[in-house]
Parts: sequence; C-alpha cells; structure tokens
Amino acid sequence: MLAVLAPGQGSQKPGFLSPWLALPGAEARLRWWSALSGVDLVHLGTAADEDEIKDTAKTQPLLVAAALLAAEHLPMHDAAVVAGHSVGELAASTLAGVLSPEAAVTLAGVRGREMAAACALEPTGMAAVLGGDPDEVLATIEAAGLHPANRNGAGQVVAAGAAAGLEKFAAAPPARARVIPLKVAGAFHTPYMAPAEEALAKVAAGITPAPATKVLLSNRDGTAVEHGPTMLLRLVRQVTAPVRWDLCMDTLAALGVTAVIELAPAGTLAGLVKRTIKGIEIVQVNTPDDLPAARAAIARHGGASAPRSHPEFRVVVAGAAGIFTPAEGLTAGTDVRAGESIGAIQTRQGPVDVAAHGAGVLTEWLAKLDDPVAPGQPLARIGGQL
Repeated sequence: MLAVLAPGQGSQKPGFLSPWLALPGAEARLRWWSALSGVDLVHLGTAADEDEIKDTAKTQPLLVAAALLAAEHLPMHDAAVVAGHSVGELAASTLAGVLSPEAAVTLAGVRGREMAAACALEPTGMAAVLGGDPDEVLATIEAAGLHPANRNGAGQVVAAGAAAGLEKFAAAPPARARVIPLKVAGAFHTPYMAPAEEALAKVAAGITPAPATKVLLSNRDGTAVEHGPTMLLRLVRQVTAPVRWDLCMDTLAALGVTAVIELAPAGTLAGLVKRTIKGIEIVQVNTPDDLPAARAAIARHGGASAPRSHPEFRVVVAGAAGIFTPAEGLTAGTDVRAGESIGAIQTRQGPVDVAAHGAGVLTEWLAKLDDPVAPGQPLARIGGQL
C-alpha cells in the first residue's frame, strides 16, 4: 500500500522549483496560483534567497503549490493514503479530493499572511527538543509555560511559546535532551495564533469541501477523516492545535503502508518515517528527475486500497451556538446508536438536541459540560469499523 506525503514549513530551499518550470504548463500553473495566493510563486521558487522564503506569508503558499505541482505528474489515483505536515495538510486534502487546488492555495495564502501577522503581536518562538524521556520532556515544556507544538516522533518534540519561556526552558532542559532554537517567526500551532485561526475560518466558511476519496490522515490525532466539512474545520483549528505527526506515522504503520512518496521539497518527512517505520520503501521527489522512481514505486505498491477494517472516527459537531450539556451517564468507551442523543445545546430559543450520525464507540469528548460552543464546533468523536 502506498502513501503520499506533503511537507510543511522549514523544508523549503532556495531555487527548488527551478527544474519544475521546464515542464509544459508548470509556469502558467504557478502564475495562476500566484494570483490566488497573493504571492509570486515563480519568483519565490526560483530566484528568492533563503531569507525571503523564510517569510511565513510566502513560505506557506509556496510549499502547498510545490506539492500540488509535483503530484500533477504522478498517477495519484493509485495512492491509497495521503497526509501532510502542518500547512502540508492543505495539499494532502487536495490530493484526497476534499479541496480543489484553487481552494488550497488560496487558504495557504491567507493562512501564511495571518500567521505572520499573529507572530508580530508579541515575541514568541519555537525550539526543537531532541532526545530525553518523552514524559519528562512534555512535563518540562509545560513547566516553562510552553506548548508542545509539534510531536514529530523519532524522539523529536518542538516547544513553542513566549520568548522568555523559551529562554527559561533552554537554561534548564530535560535530562539527556538537546534543545535547538528554531529560526521561525513565532509560536505556530499554539494559542498565540488565535487571530490567524479566526481570520482563516472566515475565508474557509466560503468553501464547499467534498468527501475524501482516499484515506486522509489528520494532524490532530492521526486518524482518517472522510467527512469534508470536518476536515475543513480541522484545517482551520490546526493553526492553534499541536501537530501530531507521530500519530500519523503510527497510523501509516497500522494500515500496513509499504511505501511512501514525499512530494517536493522532500527530505524532512522521509527522514522521520525512515527512523520510525522499519522496512518501508521511501522515495523523495525533489526534481522532475525523481518522477520515474516515484512512478515505479507506485507501480509496485499502488492500487491497493486501505483495509476495510481500518478505524474511522466521525466527529459530531454543534449545529447551533449555545452552552453544551453532555448526555447524563455517557462516558468515553460507551457504545452509541445511530441517531442517539449524546447531549444538548442550550440556545436562546431553547435546547437543541445533538445526535450521533452513526453507530460506534464514544472515543473522546471534545467539549465539556457548560462549554460555550459555536456552530460547527466539534463536540465528540465516535469511532467505528468500516
């Protein structure tokens, strides 16, 4: 079984798109996406220097466009699983059919600009933590008032938060761990990005997503998301939520994936997969010269669908604004029936019932008693077997 991966911020390199512009139609494609994203993707991918492509407002649409451009030259219909890291989720959602390419690059442009603006509000940053006991690393991050923004697996966690907290953390790191400050604009995937999430949500509200046609893994918890509106909501919420790439790799292994292809600019995710999943074939697509190897891997491993027994999680969302009350006695691990009431939302017009869309097991409450909720907000996750 084959998985295709789309990288996130930090994987870009100066001039990495130059070889792709020799392909028919590539430059025109990039210029069209430039108009949608609000940045000059041709310049950024060919002539811009390292400092310019570190600009969050420019990097994010550049990475989404690069992954989509590479994927257009591969037989993607034979890939069973797709996943992306951080902003790479927009590209992965497009490869799964949830978003159009135009919607993905537009959202990437808004996401990048708004996250860059949020970074400018106060001094924040990120630091990679390599090694150490995982529980101790997370406890030390929390003690410093920071957030575990990325849990990438292979002994790598990224701490993020206020600059003062990062200094405190670096001065007293976890035992047997190495702390490396990252050259980023701010604390991505933390509550510091709330203004960016709010702005992105307003644009995403105008998009009509489609159901996923492939197994599409979510950074939130590594689970497969089929429902288009749920995935779109997760893409918006991911701006402030941690990236659980470790759980995505756990799912790749559980599904029995035998090969992965990382789209341009490749390398980062391939390295994490190599250190985590043994015996898997890995192909990195950085230039058009890598396409034959990728097509050969697809011929060997593609075409197989994900097993019908893989776990699917459905998210129950609020249909109205108000105060949420879970059904009495309904706890995680309880079986629920299709149509069964799992709670209610108290609105100004009275209570609105919240029902399970399908039968399964209540795996996690995503809202608690007396939480204020908005329309479309996740309330609970129900797992089942396809």
